[in-house]
Amino acid sequence: MMLDMYFFAAAIPAVALVGLSKGGLGGALALMGVPLMALVMPPVQAAAVFLPILIVMDMVALWSWRHFNDRQTLLLLLPGAMVGIAIGWATAAIIPPDALRLLIAIITILFVLRYFYDSWKSKPGQTTPPKPQNRILASIFSTLSGYASFVAHAGGPPFQIYVLPLKLDPKIYTGMSVRFFAIMNAVKLIPYFALGGLDSTNLTASASLLPVALIATLAGARVVKYLKPQVFYPLMYGMALCAALKLLWDSLPV
Repeated sequence: MMLDMYFFAAAIPAVALVGLSKGGLGGALALMGVPLMALVMPPVQAAAVFLPILIVMDMVALWSWRHFNDRQTLLLLLPGAMVGIAIGWATAAIIPPDALRLLIAIITILFVLRYFYDSWKSKPGQTTPPKPQNRILASIFSTLSGYASFVAHAGGPPFQIYVLPLKLDPKIYTGMSVRFFAIMNAVKLIPYFALGGLDSTNLTASASLLPVALIATLAGARVVKYLKPQVFYPLMYGMALCAALKLLWDSLPV
């Protein structure tokens, strides 16, 4: 792989979008990263190049959101996520990623459409109360998130399906999600090393993109901290819908 103008023309926008997402602006932006990079390299290599960058982004995001977290929700989600990553590692060569993308896309689209329908149906000033914690649903969607994150870099929508209805404060939501995905990405380093994806060529490409990653992540965090809940949640549901439509498109046969 040559680090030429074509590589940077695709990689810089890809990393910038993922950085804004890591800063807190939602998973739809992150889903654009690997497809853009795949314009100039094989998709598997694009995913491998992105993982070290994601780790650095996670470190910046963790520092930016160090004062905000929801420990209860995080602890409910992490066991399932670890199981999902393990299943992904064991079955990555068996289950087609497109089948998983299609399933996640359909579930997420229905989830988002229900939210906007409920918002449209509700009377002025009336809001839907937050959903209570549910250990079973947390396990199901976090396992799906961990699996999707490993095999298709699409862990955001299943995570949002469970967490958004809890209606956490936007800062708490973002701080907890940053921790959740940072832990998952750190754990994913082990199977990626085992699969040989983190060689010197890919690591060199990753290092060349780190300045873009740092700037974009800090910018995303700064924007989210000034968003009100009335703006934040419609934006997040809209991002989830965009992410689902992107996954649906990617799952269709060429």
